[in-house]
Amino acid sequence: MSDTTEPARTRTFGWDDPQVTAAGMQGRTGLQFIEALASGEVPPAPIAQTLGFAGVTDVGDGHVVFEMDPAEFHFNPIGSVHGGVYATLLDSACGCAVQTKLPEGVGYTSVELSVKFLGAARIGSGTLRCTGTVTHFGRRTALAEARIEDASGRLLATATSTCLILTG
Repeated sequence: MSDTTEPARTRTFGWDDPQVTAAGMQGRTGLQFIEALASGEVPPAPIAQTLGFAGVTDVGDGHVVFEMDPAEFHFNPIGSVHGGVYATLLDSACGCAVQTKLPEGVGYTSVELSVKFLGAARIGSGTLRCTGTVTHFGRRTALAEARIEDASGRLLATATSTCLILTG
């Protein structure tokens, strides 16, 4: 608790049942599933709701875009968006980009995520846009990269990810 007389800020949010989201994969290719997320036909993952992501705003084969508006609850102690929020956004974009390449009934899991922090985002940064792109898609592994840019196009962070393809 701070020494000021200002009341603490609060935030209330809700999330959808994650089993409903997971069930949305049934009978769909990875691309169809991510398209259903983008359209709102399938509810977003609880992590997206917890962190206040606007969700998937663009999707294609090997490509996905997430957006997020920075808010105070994203801040670290020095007044900018916490690196963990960046990492979650980057991991989401890499993973969902890989998901778009998967046939029905095939999953993936992240094996490695490497993040580079290049700039700070604050309230005045505007909507952050995180673009994920698949750079390699093999039988057992996939590689993806993602980048976060602020509303003016300034590069804030990049990531590369290795994903393991889970068949059968």
